[in-house]
Amino acid sequence: MTVHIGAKPGDIAETVLMPGDPYRAKWAAEQFLDDARLVNEVRGMLGFTGTWRGNPVTIHGSGMGMPSLSIYANELIRDYGAKTLIRIGSCGGMQESVAVRDVIIAMSATSISTPSRGIFREVNFAPTADFSLLRAAVAAAETRGSTPHVGGIYSSDVFYDERPDLTEQMTRHGILGVEMEAAELYILAARHGARALAVLTVSDHLQTGEALPSEDRERSFGEMVEIALAAAFPGA
Repeated sequence: MTVHIGAKPGDIAETVLMPGDPYRAKWAAEQFLDDARLVNEVRGMLGFTGTWRGNPVTIHGSGMGMPSLSIYANELIRDYGAKTLIRIGSCGGMQESVAVRDVIIAMSATSISTPSRGIFREVNFAPTADFSLLRAAVAAAETRGSTPHVGGIYSSDVFYDERPDLTEQMTRHGILGVEMEAAELYILAARHGARALAVLTVSDHLQTGEALPSEDRERSFGEMVEIALAAAFPGA
């Protein structure tokens, strides 16, 4: 048990999927895990552990933004022994070639700052995904008949951004989408010798203004969860 996670020893699997929304964690656990049980509800941040094709999996909310994710990822890795952490979440599309409902697999995550910035001081550390997870996720998506977008994303500190110049530069430099958590997750995994990946569904688009209707979100997000699970257990 930690300050923010009330799970008992053995309650958390070595593989953890991390949506931002705790209720999305609940939905994913109910839809994709066998024998899912609630293992954490401290401060309303829900976590569930069950099995997928016989493999133990925990699906645990991270909250919104890198400071919140940093708390949960640190405790999951250091106190509960999590070794593979995959963010599953939504993002905003930034390229015309990326459509709403598409899946983005994040190879790298650019940011202005992260909770780890103070450690690196003058160094601009480049947070990247674990290659074995990245490769397995691409293969899983292609097996499903889909073609994911693979490349860099932008992890923003703010949701209501008032920097159109920054959006323009991210787009100019090929950034596929914007979200709020992956950069810190990649940094923490690197620091602690864990594996990390972000598999994201494009729920809205910064260029076109299109947004995914709420009634379509669960169906679209389901593909993302399936890709993440298949990436974590490529032989299952």
